[in-house]
Amino acid sequence: MRIKSLTPWLFVVFILSTFIACSVVKDAHIQQQTVVSNCNQQNIYDYTEDDMPQPLHTLPIDKTLSTYLSYENLNMANAIGILTDLTSYVRLKNDNNPADLEKRISLLELKQRIDHKINMASLEVSAIASEMDCEEERTSQVANYLKGGESELESKLTVAAIVVGAAGAITTGGVIKNETASNTVGIATGITEASLGLIMLFNNRKIDFYHERNALREVWKGKKVSSNFPPSVWYYLNYNDPTNETPSVRMQIIDKWKNFGQISEEENASIEQIYFGNGGKYTTEQLANRADMYDQLESHITLMKQDLKSLSLALEKL
Repeated sequence: MRIKSLTPWLFVVFILSTFIACSVVKDAHIQQQTVVSNCNQQNIYDYTEDDMPQPLHTLPIDKTLSTYLSYENLNMANAIGILTDLTSYVRLKNDNNPADLEKRISLLELKQRIDHKINMASLEVSAIASEMDCEEERTSQVANYLKGGESELESKLTVAAIVVGAAGAITTGGVIKNETASNTVGIATGITEASLGLIMLFNNRKIDFYHERNALREVWKGKKVSSNFPPSVWYYLNYNDPTNETPSVRMQIIDKWKNFGQISEEENASIEQIYFGNGGKYTTEQLANRADMYDQLESHITLMKQDLKSLSLALEKL
């Protein structure tokens, strides 16, 4: 009778052993993706605080500029370094003297320089956004892989539970006539089904996932300069007008992470290592959360293009 009562347990051990053996082989195939990222094409920025644009509210702004351009336009112009050229262009444009050849050439040169910097800033934003999108996709793929393994195990455990339950019902229902033996098999079957249920309940696999280059870390820490973002984008993310109660874009991103429960400061130690460190063991939920955080960061960076477009349209109306 003891052998029969142990049969369901041996069945469970066999299933789990088979699953674990298969998962090791699959992990080896995606190890490269979990350790190394090819999303960054050597765009490592190296600059100092002196290279960062000065906050707009600390600069003396020509009144002519304020007449034709909004505060947002001026801030974007400051971010991409065209305030000086823009001031010269607007002054020359509003000069009442006859438009001689020298004036026309100067206007053309200034407009070309301004348009060139706007276009370069737009390309820079696109490059940064594409890296964020690539990191999001990389993380999502690993999360889907891990979720697939969990679903596969859950399916096998469900089948095992059905088989064990059916076998136990048949056995106790008429195959075994001895009451004591029948009770023993019934108890063993119940324990096995409960154990399978617990395994399904705690079916949370983990995988090693690393990211030495980590844009989320720089957004979280908010240092003066960044190796992930160029000066114009980093200025855009961090600028905060003290006369305006609206927080910087970077703080808005962090507030959303906190308000929607994506990060919890009560778990600060694990947060530093997992989301804002160089990586470690991730669950499926943590990987999906990390992908969402990159998606949100990408969206806010891409919004910078709206300000660039608004600036460009304002210049066309001068």
